[in-house]
Amino acid sequence: MPLIINNIRGELSEDSGSVIKKGLKKAGISGREVIRSGIYKTSLDARKRNDIHFIHSVFAELADKDMESSFKSANVKHIEKEIFSPEISGEKADGRIVIAGFGPAGMFCGLVLAEHGYRPLILERGEDAESRVESVKRYWAGGELNTESNVQFGEGGAGTFSDGKLTTRINDPLCRYVLERFVQFGAPEEILIKAKPHIGTDNLRKIVKNIRNRIIESGGEVKFSSRLDDIVTESGEVTKAVWNGNETQTAALVAAVGHSARDTFEMLAQKNIFMEPKPFSVGVRIEHKQKAVNESLYGKYADNPFLPVGEYQLSHRRRDGRCVYTFCMCPGGHVVPAASEEKTVVTNGMSEFARDGENANAAVAVSVSPEDFGGGVLDGVDFARKIEQNAYRLTDGKAAPATTVRGFLNGKPDIDTDIKPTYDRGVMPCEFRKIFPAAVTDMLEEGLGVFSRKMNCFGDQSALMTAPETRTSSPVRISRTENRNSISLKNFYPCGEGAGYAGGIMSAAVDGIKTALEIMKRIAP
Repeated sequence: MPLIINNIRGELSEDSGSVIKKGLKKAGISGREVIRSGIYKTSLDARKRNDIHFIHSVFAELADKDMESSFKSANVKHIEKEIFSPEISGEKADGRIVIAGFGPAGMFCGLVLAEHGYRPLILERGEDAESRVESVKRYWAGGELNTESNVQFGEGGAGTFSDGKLTTRINDPLCRYVLERFVQFGAPEEILIKAKPHIGTDNLRKIVKNIRNRIIESGGEVKFSSRLDDIVTESGEVTKAVWNGNETQTAALVAAVGHSARDTFEMLAQKNIFMEPKPFSVGVRIEHKQKAVNESLYGKYADNPFLPVGEYQLSHRRRDGRCVYTFCMCPGGHVVPAASEEKTVVTNGMSEFARDGENANAAVAVSVSPEDFGGGVLDGVDFARKIEQNAYRLTDGKAAPATTVRGFLNGKPDIDTDIKPTYDRGVMPCEFRKIFPAAVTDMLEEGLGVFSRKMNCFGDQSALMTAPETRTSSPVRISRTENRNSISLKNFYPCGEGAGYAGGIMSAAVDGIKTALEIMKRIAP
């Protein structure tokens, strides 16, 4: 049970040894009493641009375990390593545990099940990572869209083509377990320490393959280009999963299908599975020079080599509850074509681990709710699809709609800027008010004004905006009980971001683990 010593100030160039000594001194611990110590977490405090520094926490294991367990201090806490002990049922069930989707939720659900003696069948509609990359590259270069394997669908889920952010708002001890597993499968060890860890899309592609191999070695099975097409139900249970013309008898079915599986949502609605429309967000990608972001955040320290590449998170909420915020900020990254349906345009952002591109980009997203698009289960899907189709019509599918901030604000779209667009299929000046409803564009205008007072780079009217970003989260929630099974079917488990219960790699992975643990309580290996 190591001690964690918090709130240790470190200068930008200060080495870890000095920080650890500071921490031990702060806690009143002699170095002779310590058998192992190190940096536990590091975050950057850049709130005052004339006093930028790091805040560290240090872990220490003491030789005297009685002293360690009884140690008390305001800046010290005890950390138990999170090792879950599953409650495993002895009750056998006919059929296989089937997992639909191999993004973070399905991946970690399958990993935990396989490592505890289960043999899950995982169905992924997209291709394996290597083949998926080739399909995506062809589309980005101007080729045809593969509607089954793209930025949204395929091994690793939508997160595989992202910055690989591992930050989350959930405060769950399983987050540490997820980070440690990522390191085991090839992620850099620094993700265990940084307050805002990221893996990068280049590393993610290798890591997801290693997790897949571990699942297979442990007795699981992963099938690509295998979409869940239908389910057969009887007496309040799923009895069969239907995929690629095959039927598999099902003891439990996990739906970890991701936020873009619109056809799956439609199939479940036709089966009368209880779902609800939920709020989500739509907006644009904004690009600045990364140098301008660094200067806005760090001022005179902008070129300091000890500082991380600048990243930001901004938000503004109106009295009526409407919110505009930056989302999925990608330092040194580029804007990517992310459609999964024909005759649509969708954007997203991506960075590699080095984050060394010339531009930074982020979504500027506006919250929308059933009050905006209707209370029908799939009304949010239709709302987002219409925006994507509007964008396609304006450009005839040859590019993505774009404009400078200046062109957006004055209603005269232009792309006259020294910021080189990174969207691979090209951009075309378009009026965003022909893409989005007025409630969205009005809030975008308001947000840009507010953000320009918080960061200098947002005051640059030559910043480039590319539209639309519509896949921020799922527009539906597949309602479930406290035991994580659907309220409609007792052996059907909606899971992860697509089911409306997660928002990013970490929370989806944790939801997958907890879903696996619930299944293990009910079904024997």
